[in-house]
Formats: sequence, C-alpha cells, structure tokens
Amino acid sequence: MLQLKRAYLPADDSDGYRILVDRLWPRGKSKETEKIDLWLKEIAPSAELRKWFNHEEAKYPEFQAKYREELRSGTAKEALEKLQEILSKQTGVTLVYSAKSDYNNAQVLYDLLTE
Repeated sequence: MLQLKRAYLPADDSDGYRILVDRLWPRGKSKETEKIDLWLKEIAPSAELRKWFNHEEAKYPEFQAKYREELRSGTAKEALEKLQEILSKQTGVTLVYSAKSDYNNAQVLYDLLTE
C-alpha cells in the first residue's frame, strides 16, 4: 500500500516505511526525532523547477509534465528506480512531503507509481 502524508502530521504505525521525497528538510522538524526511514532528496524536483512552480495551482499541469520529464533522466531516474524497488519489498510505504498544498511533487510521484 502506498500513501501520502504531510511531514507536519504525526507519524503513525500504519505509515509503514516513511520516505521523505522533498529536496529540503521540513522547516522546524528535527532530523533526530522525525520518523523518516529514508530521505530520497534526489527524487525531488530540481531547484529550478521547484522555484518556478512555487505551488501555484494554475501551473500544476505544466509542473507535472516537467517533473515527470525530470524523473526520466539522471539522478532522479535512479532515485525513482530505487523507490520502485522499495515498493516491491515493503508492504506499506508513505511518501512524506512538507508542502501545504495538495499540488506537490509527492502527489505527482503517487500518481505515477499507482497508474
């Protein structure tokens, strides 16, 4: 089972294996106390794409296309393959993100992985 969860919500046993999929660590959260099993920052959108998008809902369709293109090459492609391998081995995985909006890279990853 794959699910999404915002980093600012408490971790739960039902989360399973928790993977942070943001390039930046969530503000105000401690790396020592957070229940993150893997920080897969290489899978996050490039800094350029992230700054361009700025979580603006109107840009989301174009962001999705550009981000999916990034996931087809370089370190992002390798990170996606690593994520797919983890999903094949773990019964429960939660993609953790820090964005306030539902229009974010974790949602794009979720949609891609559940198609």
